[in-house]
Amino acid sequence: MQTSSIDRRRLIAGVAAGAAFAAKAAAAPRPDFLWGTAGAAYQIEGGNFASDVWVLEHLKPSLFKDPSGDADDVYNRIESDLAMAAGFGFNAHRLSIEWSRIEPEQGQISYAGLAYYRRVLETCRKLGMAPVVTYNHNTVPRWFAAAGGFETRDGIEPFVRFCELVTRHMGDLIAVAATFNEPNIGALLSWIPGLQKAAPMLQHMRQSLGAATGFPKWSSPLLGDFRIQQPIMIEAHARAYDAIKAASGDRYPVGVTLALNDDQDGGPGSGLMTKRAQVLTPWLAAPGDMVGVQNYTSSRIGPDVDLPPAPGVELTQMGYPFAPEALEAVIRTVAGLTRRPIYVTENGVATEDDTRRVAFIRTAVSGVQRCIADGLDVRSYLHWSLLDNWEWTNGYGPKFGLVAVDRTTFERRPKPSAAYLGRIARTGKVA
Repeated sequence: MQTSSIDRRRLIAGVAAGAAFAAKAAAAPRPDFLWGTAGAAYQIEGGNFASDVWVLEHLKPSLFKDPSGDADDVYNRIESDLAMAAGFGFNAHRLSIEWSRIEPEQGQISYAGLAYYRRVLETCRKLGMAPVVTYNHNTVPRWFAAAGGFETRDGIEPFVRFCELVTRHMGDLIAVAATFNEPNIGALLSWIPGLQKAAPMLQHMRQSLGAATGFPKWSSPLLGDFRIQQPIMIEAHARAYDAIKAASGDRYPVGVTLALNDDQDGGPGSGLMTKRAQVLTPWLAAPGDMVGVQNYTSSRIGPDVDLPPAPGVELTQMGYPFAPEALEAVIRTVAGLTRRPIYVTENGVATEDDTRRVAFIRTAVSGVQRCIADGLDVRSYLHWSLLDNWEWTNGYGPKFGLVAVDRTTFERRPKPSAAYLGRIARTGKVA
């Protein structure tokens, strides 16, 4: 018998209210469980002029609602931001290395850039936070995009060299690493109805990027053709994995982080398994020591497209369902397909109402603890995000942060949700 998404959510909520839920929710995570927040260099640092996305932002007309500009000025405030995160009670912090700061021109290495990120990781360690490092979080240097990016196999070797370089300079400080952030995002987004309808426009945009930038081969990860990019990125990941393990002396787990909705059968002819074969399965077959799970919502899957949210479902600022219970479902799905440890590397909600963020965290973390109580190997909960930040084409509108940022003064204002998640991190208990 098919169960509607609303009935399924009610069923989960009902179980959550029972005594069995209470017992499992109290299960303590492993002593080395990582609690913290996540961020991406381009979205928070500011002034990443040498990146491909900086070029995309400033093309006319632009897909981006706001230019990133100074972002959250984290580049100049990183020590105080990390101290704030540690003060909340977190023992881990996820960050990315902006490739364009390390290699702004092909073969020209910025040792100042390497020193900066090493200092960031050293600061994490001094504050008692394990650095969870993403080598590539959606952006590449301009020169790399101009040469065809990950739409050509010629892009593999430069990426592998970058990963090896970073590892040799700061691998002694890294706790967990991902080669790529959400390399499956193109496949995931291809199921969204609006983007399917916009496919001809996006294809035209890709073609016109060459003329607009002056580089006919220009390819950015954010706008590239995932059907071409994905197999090349899988090979790049496999090569980078080997290089990182060799350069680090195999001192930390390496994998990828994946964008995953709680996909549910939408009825007769559902393409659920087809979507999984495109979005998840290829990456689980790639080399790795861990899987990073990044979940924000649920979706009902029709024959070849995600179905619209059911009427009356609460939506976030991103326009998709408020579904904190989705994280537990995704963890269970992934755990059923791989024996690798699972790290929750992103989970959060875009909302101006921080009471809803607290509710989201409560339900999501309770789900993680139920998974642990059932014997699943889950090793982290890293919330997206520490700060309200620049959210790609959505600009500064969506508010994901535990901390608000004044767009003029850059003053940080912690929200009640920061103290709430910090209390969970310190005690291991959900209240």
